[in-house]
Amino acid sequence: MKPHLILINPWIYDFAAYDFWSKPLGLLAIAGFLRNKGFLIHLIDCLDIHHPGMPGSRALIRLARRAYGTGKFFRERVPKPAALNNIPRSYSRYGMSKQCFIEELKAVERPSAILVTSLMTYWYPGVLEAVRAAKEIHPRTPVLLGGIYAKLCTDHALRISEADEVVTSLNLLDFSALPDILQRFGIKAIPAPNPPHPYPAFDLLHGIDYVCLQTSLGCPFRCRYCASPFLNPRILKKDPLQILEEIFYWNTNWGVKDYAFYDDALLMEFDSHLKVLLEKVMKQNRLMRFHTPNALHVRKITSSVAKLLYASGFQTIRLGLETSDMGLHLALDGKVSPGEFEKAVKNLAGAGFSKKEIGVYILAGLPDQSPESVEESVRYVDKAGATPYLAEYSPIPHTPLWRRALACSEYDLAAEPLYQNNTLLPCWNPDQRKRFADIKKEVIEIRRRSD
Repeated sequence: MKPHLILINPWIYDFAAYDFWSKPLGLLAIAGFLRNKGFLIHLIDCLDIHHPGMPGSRALIRLARRAYGTGKFFRERVPKPAALNNIPRSYSRYGMSKQCFIEELKAVERPSAILVTSLMTYWYPGVLEAVRAAKEIHPRTPVLLGGIYAKLCTDHALRISEADEVVTSLNLLDFSALPDILQRFGIKAIPAPNPPHPYPAFDLLHGIDYVCLQTSLGCPFRCRYCASPFLNPRILKKDPLQILEEIFYWNTNWGVKDYAFYDDALLMEFDSHLKVLLEKVMKQNRLMRFHTPNALHVRKITSSVAKLLYASGFQTIRLGLETSDMGLHLALDGKVSPGEFEKAVKNLAGAGFSKKEIGVYILAGLPDQSPESVEESVRYVDKAGATPYLAEYSPIPHTPLWRRALACSEYDLAAEPLYQNNTLLPCWNPDQRKRFADIKKEVIEIRRRSD
């Protein structure tokens, strides 16, 4: 009998959460990999908005979805953790009901193992709840925990998660160690005679609004606020033709039109990588829409790059400006030089993108950053002909800026990952946070004018 595995993407516990092409790509890739190795896979995505057990649930609030598959999750207000009691905002569990989750766990009578993923460090309450429920329903089944929280806060996860093993050795393009990990628990694969497709298992979801693509791992930049070099120290790339086949598989067999790139450095080695892919896509003359939620590097947006992005169907452009303060750039990342941002926006506009379509991330809440600096960046982006999007800084363990964050925060960031929540602006003082509320209103007004 084939071993049966349960794979879980837990709930989000937070003050706010939004589906901005948010899928557990690592877990879906693992599901596809293990299925092809001969395992039976039962996927439980707590954030699956199409789950048939959810419509009509009165305990949850489901808000409207938006263009290209983005939108709100199901949510239910819950009490805040004690550590966050002084934050004057409501707190919610985002995702399916507990009853629905328990029923999903019980759908597999004797699972061989349960694999739980994790994302943001401060979302760990959902991880703990999923692990504990899994152990309660299947007390003899080993539970393995992986993902970003598990890797960034390994000691914390080992101490409180109750998982039988915390796995930190995998990355999105290499799961070769996973069968050996399972074998340590006596779980062996039975080779599949007719394995399905080799792609992340989006088909195990109850509906596919979009597909997320990972064409590469790693980033050549070493930004002081980013954990990418720790999480993915090597730069790995997929063959563009393999990505092309993946896109056409989902388009042909499932009618998927929207694709979101998860790469940290999508435009690196452009001529031999993304350019090859996009030119092949265009020759097929299919309706495709592409999105870049992880942001593109400003200095790579030449006129020819912008024209190809527009011609091949990119609908959502996000640029990683972070700040208009070049002195701060030099200290934090060194990835933007004077004049490069204006040139990138000009090239995108010249290719046909509207101001609304050219979104720009601006970091706020950095250690030693002033609200005035953020406001100047917002106005700078608006004046250049793009649309600002505020990205509140989250202090991340294992980043170069982590020690400075520890020193300037009033919260004990190291002991309690909940305090790493960017909503708190944990490295700013109360006066700075109050000033930030006014900046958010200004950004909303700018974006309203761009509509």
